[in-house]
Amino acid sequence: MSFFDKHVFVCCNQRAAGEDCCNNHSSSELLAYMKDRIKALGLAGDGRIRVNKAGCLGRCDQGPVMVVYPQETWYTFVDREDIDEIIDEHMVAGRIVERLKV
Repeated sequence: MSFFDKHVFVCCNQRAAGEDCCNNHSSSELLAYMKDRIKALGLAGDGRIRVNKAGCLGRCDQGPVMVVYPQETWYTFVDREDIDEIIDEHMVAGRIVERLKV
């Protein structure tokens, strides 16, 4: 059994100049937004939801990306609206956001 109900890893990898990576698509800023929103909603903590920064998750061509465990669900996202939809639908309502799945 997982320590957290959901454990989210957001790729914030930064590659050398000229190479595409998740951090070139604002993943660090969107990670901070997601962490703040999860906390503001009272969803963070033991047995609940944990959001972590991750190094390269190996899917830069689909980035930015995150993976949610234990469901093993991979998402791409581009803005705060996408993050809000992932939080509202997956984290709160338990429904996969099909349009953002990779």
